[in-house]
Amino acid sequence: MVYFCYIDESGTPQIPGNTSHYVLCGVSIPVKFWKRCDKQIAVIKAKYGLSEAEIHTGWIKRSYLEQSKIDGFEEMTYQERRSAVITLRKAEIFRVKKTGNAKSLKQLKKNYSNTDPYIHLTFNERMQFLRDVADAIGSWSYARLFAECIDKVYFDPAKAVHAVDEQSFEQIVTRFEYFMSNVKRKNEKNYGLLIHDNNITESTKLTSLMKTFHRKGTFWTKIRHIIETPLFVDSELTEMIQLADLCALALRRYLENGESDLLDRIKPRFDSRHGRIVGVRHFSKQDCTCALCKTESTAQDKG
Repeated sequence: MVYFCYIDESGTPQIPGNTSHYVLCGVSIPVKFWKRCDKQIAVIKAKYGLSEAEIHTGWIKRSYLEQSKIDGFEEMTYQERRSAVITLRKAEIFRVKKTGNAKSLKQLKKNYSNTDPYIHLTFNERMQFLRDVADAIGSWSYARLFAECIDKVYFDPAKAVHAVDEQSFEQIVTRFEYFMSNVKRKNEKNYGLLIHDNNITESTKLTSLMKTFHRKGTFWTKIRHIIETPLFVDSELTEMIQLADLCALALRRYLENGESDLLDRIKPRFDSRHGRIVGVRHFSKQDCTCALCKTESTAQDKG
């Protein structure tokens, strides 16, 4: 059996950075089910007029101020909504231009560009879209989720062997390797390939790290099932990477803000053994009482 493991991150690995947590998440599916998964997500996207859009969960979850200023927005067609929002956004760009604040104008254009694919949907519709996608992932009995969730408050760079992002990657590699070893059938060997969101600063570092893992293994295991170094692809071109983005953000928003809606929908796919989560770890204080720490497999997995 061959497995793809699609990997993406949420939060920043820098300490302190602008998020308290850094989450690296991998979504693994058997190659033979790839087309089925891709088709199901395509149907959901089409339902919401997002066939050509990237599922960028962080931008989808934001509130769009312009929508609240448009009377009868919910009763409009998708085309009418989009036209009305674009009109207000153009006016706002011209207003900010007149202030001469180049930094504000640049940020405004960035926000508008990243949210443009979703402006025809109300906030509730956008949230329902994410729920539908999360429900689809949760229904894939053959899929597995792996994640390292690091609370940077408790991460000491002076004591750590690797940096935040490197430790997270090592954990994903280790857990994916364990999974393929555990599910193998008699006389059949499993193989896996890592497919990572394209990040120039990370690609060279993680490629080198993976070469080391192939030679020496990770801290926990030898690499016997994962082939090659990670393939780095643009998330906007690969929908399965976008699903990893959703799962990573769902984990981070739960750990930082207590938001559990999306997490509860994907949680059935966390790699587990004997009723305990082994594929997802929260690196945090020893007495953390979050839902992840309550069901972790062993005490040695705690940070």
